[in-house]
Amino acid sequence: MQILLSAASVFRTIGSIALALLILLVMITVHEFGHYLAGKALKFKINEFAIGFGPRLFKRTSKKTGEVFSVRALPLGGFCGFEGEDNGEESSPDSFNSKKPWQRIIVLVAGPLFNYIFALLLIIISLFSFGQTVFKVGSVAPYQGADAEQYAEFSLKEDDCILKIDGKNIFLVTDVMGALNGKKSGDMVDFRVFRGGEEQDVKIKLRADCDFKNTEQAYDAFDALGILKSEEGLYYMSAVNYRFGFFTTLGHSFTYSFRIAGTIFKVLGELLTGNLSLSAVGGPVTTIKLTSQIATQSAQSFFQIAAYIGVNLAVFNLLPIPALDGSKVIFCLIEWIFRKPVPRKVEAIIHGVGFVAILGFAVLVDLLQFVHC
Repeated sequence: MQILLSAASVFRTIGSIALALLILLVMITVHEFGHYLAGKALKFKINEFAIGFGPRLFKRTSKKTGEVFSVRALPLGGFCGFEGEDNGEESSPDSFNSKKPWQRIIVLVAGPLFNYIFALLLIIISLFSFGQTVFKVGSVAPYQGADAEQYAEFSLKEDDCILKIDGKNIFLVTDVMGALNGKKSGDMVDFRVFRGGEEQDVKIKLRADCDFKNTEQAYDAFDALGILKSEEGLYYMSAVNYRFGFFTTLGHSFTYSFRIAGTIFKVLGELLTGNLSLSAVGGPVTTIKLTSQIATQSAQSFFQIAAYIGVNLAVFNLLPIPALDGSKVIFCLIEWIFRKPVPRKVEAIIHGVGFVAILGFAVLVDLLQFVHC
């Protein structure tokens, strides 16, 4: 019996990892398909569209265009191979570097744009199918002292669902932190909550200062709201689904996608300023691990983590880091403005060094996660 249970656990683990890899592979394929469609529309010569890396498992060559469509062994990436893109050559009028800078910019931006559009579609499907995830209050500490009765009305109550803080919609715990950051103990804050079967506007008196240095302190915002903790140190808060009207839900879909992107920029800023340690982030291994854990919880979790990864890929690829689309856009802009490109070999070296640096960083943060655990 124990052997059967162990086998079932192994198969569940394998299945969850496979699901995580599938999500990553789909998102990367969507990204490369954006490059592909834009390239086809602008008549770029495309040599190969590949799903995955490594040895080819399957390939098909178009008799009309000569393009190769392939599936490769390692499901951790993919590429859209434009003629002359990697070696910097202008071998034909339709090669990548023979095209005008503005055309190359469109092709480069199309990948992240498709990631965002696909992620937004997943968010819309999730919010309309399951509702929006909001925070539901569990146990709240009662006020103490002579002013207890006076301030009791300015407290969250059990089963309150937090919809807005200071007029800002709340989707993530970082939204709670952002809405309260900088406020002091005793400040009155406007909340919109679902209470007693209806939405109500209430004022809540903060019970602690809200001076948060980084996103790792996000959950500390619940201290200021008087939310009690369990013996394990977990706040008595839960995530529940709340349904808004059609147009509100549609609007919230866009807002939610922007909040995810904002969180990514916030984390990057904290890393650059040293307010957040490298051990707080993870590389590919950590991403696959967390994705496998979240995606298998429910259909809603599957949509949410897939959308989160999609927005992440869109934002990350637009950063001006060598080897990424954002950096290549910068080089195209330089050529467009000064009417002369940076020497192709120099650009190729910069992107090559950037690619190695990104790989090294990914390995480093995964190792730090392993050591930290």
